[in-house]
Parts: sequence; structure tokens; C-alpha cells
Amino acid sequence: MNCSELAQRIESLHPGEEAREVARLCLLLYNAAADPAQLADEQQLDELWRQVAARLEAARDQHAAMTEELESLAQSDLSRMSIDQVWVLIRAIKVQSQVLQLYLGEAPAPTV
Repeated sequence: MNCSELAQRIESLHPGEEAREVARLCLLLYNAAADPAQLADEQQLDELWRQVAARLEAARDQHAAMTEELESLAQSDLSRMSIDQVWVLIRAIKVQSQVLQLYLGEAPAPTV
């Protein structure tokens, strides 16, 4: 299945979806599929769709939480940064990395 065929399937399943969202879903679904042929099968497409939706929702939630923490951090005195504030920055980098991995189709990096 090629990208335009997948886009047509997405549009038939979700009529009225914005073109940008259809393109985003095509990318995420292709990246989630071990083999693009999986996307032609209705059941496999449905399963991949649920997996992608769950990962995307988790990434959005993590991103929102990190944004709040970073906004709070930005209002503090950065010349007296605590170890907890450094960990906030490290977690923010990790969350951004996970979001990027969704779109690039890379396997998640091992946790340390």
C-alpha cells in the first residue's frame, strides 16, 4: 500500500479530517508498521491505528506536563539551579526525543 492509498483509507474512516492530520497519520502508521503490507489488512490497520493513537496521546500528555514544568522553571532564579531543576531539563529532553522518535520511526532509546 502506498501513501496515497493509505491517505484515502484514512479519509474514508475519518471523513472531514484535515489534510495535515491525514499526512501525520500516514507517517505515524507507516513508521509503526513492520511491513507496509500490513496497512492493507483492515484488522492490522485498526490495531496499528490504536497503538499509534495511544503512543501519540501519551506523548501529548508527557509534553503538556513537561511544558508546565519548564514554564515554572523559566520563572525561577536560574543562577541558583538545584539538582531537581536539572532533572526537569533532562526529562524535557527525553520527552522531546520520544516525540521525535514517533515521527522518525526509530526505536525508543534504552532507558538509563
